[in-house]
Amino acid sequence: MAIETDSRSDSFAGTALSSERLSALAARVGADGTDIDTDTDADTDADTIAVRAPATDTVIGSIPACTVADVDGAVDRARDAQSSWADRSVEERGEILERFGDLVLEHRAELLDLLQLETGKSRRHALEEVLDVPLTCSYYADSGPAALADRKRRGAFPPATTARVTAEPVGVVGVISPWNYPLTLSVTDVIPALIAGNAVVLKPDEKTPFTALALAELLERAGLPDDVFGIVTGDGPTVGPALIDRVDYLSFTGSTETGRVVAERAGRNLIDCSLELGGKNPLVVLEDADIDEAARGAVQACFTNAGQLCLSAERLFVHESVFDEFLDAFVGETRRLALGTDFDFAADVGSLIDGDQLERVERHVEEALETGASVLTGGRHRPDVGPFCYEPTILTDVDPDATVAREETFGPVVSVRPVSSTEAAIRAANDTEYGLNASVWAGDRDRGVAVAREIDCGTVCVNDAYVSGWAAVDAPMGGFGDSGLGRRHGREGIERYLESRTIATSRIGPLDAPPGIPTSWYARGMMGLTRLQRRLPTVSSVRRWFR
Repeated sequence: MAIETDSRSDSFAGTALSSERLSALAARVGADGTDIDTDTDADTDADTIAVRAPATDTVIGSIPACTVADVDGAVDRARDAQSSWADRSVEERGEILERFGDLVLEHRAELLDLLQLETGKSRRHALEEVLDVPLTCSYYADSGPAALADRKRRGAFPPATTARVTAEPVGVVGVISPWNYPLTLSVTDVIPALIAGNAVVLKPDEKTPFTALALAELLERAGLPDDVFGIVTGDGPTVGPALIDRVDYLSFTGSTETGRVVAERAGRNLIDCSLELGGKNPLVVLEDADIDEAARGAVQACFTNAGQLCLSAERLFVHESVFDEFLDAFVGETRRLALGTDFDFAADVGSLIDGDQLERVERHVEEALETGASVLTGGRHRPDVGPFCYEPTILTDVDPDATVAREETFGPVVSVRPVSSTEAAIRAANDTEYGLNASVWAGDRDRGVAVAREIDCGTVCVNDAYVSGWAAVDAPMGGFGDSGLGRRHGREGIERYLESRTIATSRIGPLDAPPGIPTSWYARGMMGLTRLQRRLPTVSSVRRWFR
């Protein structure tokens, strides 16, 4: 199936994605010489998995259905390649990844086309992914040397002893990435792992493999050695467990239900893992907020990528004194959104990923209506636009115990509720087992920050939907509670891929009683030295003196 892209008014030149191009990408899974059939005309068979375009619900290509043996081979090749990659300086590794970031920008047109083809998202939301990658490359190329440098620590008995900590790569990192952001949620975890000197084996979601395969091609062109980055495609129940059983660290982004399974298996293998899972994210509008700004921000928070964003707001809590004004502005902004699937920047909101996701969205809305909720706008499947398109939907009067109020919908559906006070808004925001992202809107930013401190989420954005938090690559991103374990981004994002080694030295030989000294004398001496050490100023106390 050829996807033709018309010329555009902006600077992005269109690229035609032919079936031959997709077959060439799929064939990269067999780069070790295995014979893989990538017939794009077939729907699926035992050896391949069909990939469908959400905008048309038609098959665009197929990928290998990798087996456990395929995973074993990919990890073995990565393990063989990892040591020589780690022997390179962190600066050299950073230069390769900087070139990769340049190539992503250079090939942005094809990547945008691939993202739209595989996910059905609007082009403006695909652009967010493409822009994120070069920034992440530059950040870790710049901060990697400091993160991997030896660090001095206070010895047991300074200056007679010293201690330093070295940082070593864990080995082979497994990354399991989701379908909703197949470019950025793969590369965000891969880049710091590579900078740290690890090899990586990526398992992309079977719905969106071609973007990951295009990234592998660009990494190779940037100079990444063979087998340092490998990809295994296939269904999750087969490839996922096999990958967890073989790697030294596992990074997973996906649902909370699957995350529990991943964490349990990683625990049995005694490997560490980081998990970014689901959310039921709140957005709070205080009485002094700029209502027009808050309404525009809420549209971005709720309907980016048709709501298929782990950071999306699905529960809005608005102070009752501005509730009606906000609702009018929010509904008006939402009704102006354009729904579409064309390969240009005309549409604001694209398609859901498939029929299962559409069914989930419809079920949540129908159950809410059956229990007394009202639809202010949206609430309709739009097959005239695309087979899985659904209108951005605003609900009010939602039962607090309704499915749409408690479980992640992961679609363009949001409920809005008035609250009587700031304290009531905080209680409502925290009334969930999730804690990934939140948004607070306030005229007084200091007050907004104070409210943000009270919300139990890993990231809280004040007067912004989510971009200021996600794009702050130097700051950690992750969840509380059922929203996951560990952090991506920041120094934490690279330290998770490192093993720390402490090297302690003694300038006086064994720290034990010297020959000929009675043990009782040695014991009294050590007690005196311990008391003295406790009275000596620490580094932190000296710093406090000079503030």
